[in-house]
Amino acid sequence: MTESNRISRRRVLTVAVGVAGAATGAAIIGTTTPAYAKVQQKAVKYQDTPKGEQACENCSLFEAPSSCKTVDGTISPQGWCMVYAKKPA
Repeated sequence: MTESNRISRRRVLTVAVGVAGAATGAAIIGTTTPAYAKVQQKAVKYQDTPKGEQACENCSLFEAPSSCKTVDGTISPQGWCMVYAKKPA
């Protein structure tokens, strides 16, 4: 075997440690990164009062008692925003 074709033990260990580190890093990132970030209330014109019949409490995105799947912060059941989506009947 020529000198250029030989693989040293140090090289094998360095590659193995790098691969293990990358796999661990990918596993950590995969479990701690949210699928998406919630939008700010201001961006969707959130208000604490309903808009006619439309209120957070009858929106499919509302999560009782006071949060939303897409909007950040405390959400009033009597609130409203532009992403309102009526719950299916």
